[in-house]
Amino acid sequence: MASREVEIVADERRTVGVLDTPDGSPLALIVLGHGAGGNAQSPRLRAIAEALVERGMAVFRFDFFYRRAGKSIPDRMPLLLECFRAATDAARSQVTEPPLVLGGHSMGGRVASMLVAEERLCDGLLLLSYPLHPPGKPDQLRDEHLPRIEVPTLLFSGTNDPFCTPALMEGVLARVGDNFRMNWIEQADHSLHVPRSAGTDAEVRAQLADRVASWVKTLGVAR
Repeated sequence: MASREVEIVADERRTVGVLDTPDGSPLALIVLGHGAGGNAQSPRLRAIAEALVERGMAVFRFDFFYRRAGKSIPDRMPLLLECFRAATDAARSQVTEPPLVLGGHSMGGRVASMLVAEERLCDGLLLLSYPLHPPGKPDQLRDEHLPRIEVPTLLFSGTNDPFCTPALMEGVLARVGDNFRMNWIEQADHSLHVPRSAGTDAEVRAQLADRVASWVKTLGVAR
């Protein structure tokens, strides 16, 4: 695996991304946004990226503007969307040929989903631990935009994720298009961490990466 930093510029704002590439031509280019409290170097995001690269995909993970500026509170959604779009452009300038997948963990995935709901910028959407609702607030669903997503969408969530009650998510999926494919990870939490009784995190990442690799092979290159 080779890695290199790539500058991301939008107007006067700047941040940086890391492009991880496999040996040979990649199956897909996957742009991943981090969760609200993380960054591009978060251990779990890096580990997932490494598992994907091992299976032939290029992965571009990046810092949102607020994290690059040393802030802990996320920017408002318009600025998060602007950053994700700029990151996508930067990633695509480096890897031009294979199918393009946008996504991310938690907030990063939510931002990607809102971007794709506005405009079909990619061939697929990868949502890791989508934050369907705040913990303890199942009445505040973040699902209004999901029916507008037209690209194939692959989701992974833990059955013990306080941000995504399984019954509520299944209800949402019943109302959206059949382009959504849900994968439940038994006993996993919001970080996709599982207790020892359910296996290991490395096993979870391997299974996740295997499924993503099979899925991206079904994506068309025309957008």
